[in-house]
Amino acid sequence: MSKSQSLTPPGDGLFPPAAYAREDESGDDGFYVIPRMVVHIDDGAIAALGGLYSELLPVGGTILDLMSSWRSHLPAALDLREVVGLGMNAPEMADNPQLTSHVVHDVNHDPRLPFGDASFDAVICAVSVQYVIHPVLLFREVQRVLRPGGPFVVSFSNRCFPTKAVAVWLGSTDAQHRLLVRAYLDAAGGFTDATEEDRSPGGGDPLYAVWARRHAPPT
Repeated sequence: MSKSQSLTPPGDGLFPPAAYAREDESGDDGFYVIPRMVVHIDDGAIAALGGLYSELLPVGGTILDLMSSWRSHLPAALDLREVVGLGMNAPEMADNPQLTSHVVHDVNHDPRLPFGDASFDAVICAVSVQYVIHPVLLFREVQRVLRPGGPFVVSFSNRCFPTKAVAVWLGSTDAQHRLLVRAYLDAAGGFTDATEEDRSPGGGDPLYAVWARRHAPPT
């Protein structure tokens, strides 16, 4: 088994394995080995994403940037205590000025996250969910590493690397993508207050977001 082959077949009970098939089934470690120092949404969408983070993320918190790259688009005003990047390319993450540390980890090879329970105040995943072949398993892991009440914010646009995006994503519309990510959250369990919105600024790249919070037991 190559490093990037999945430990388990794609599929998680929500959809059949064929839903997570990709045109390019070669190892993701090979695809992402070359650093890509480019942003995948335009300035207007980046500003809209920063505005969403300002609304949802805790000031001074500890954040996990899931499927991270060379930019995280986090507002400086949040004054975050720690931002941990988890992604596929070490040079990209090393160039990210907002990350305080980073971990190279392929969530398609192993959706288990290398962090303890309740390690983060929030988790973000920007323009990457379309590549995940074990979304429900990964979302369950996000729920595990979040502290009670912490938000999980998933954002995406209409761009992707089509050869690496899963079939169910490529076969869906933008509106259906929002419902799809919400279905992942519902199937994972342990989340509450799920919300999906069109945050597109207009005149450029669209921006869509789905977020929820880890269930917090009543006190």
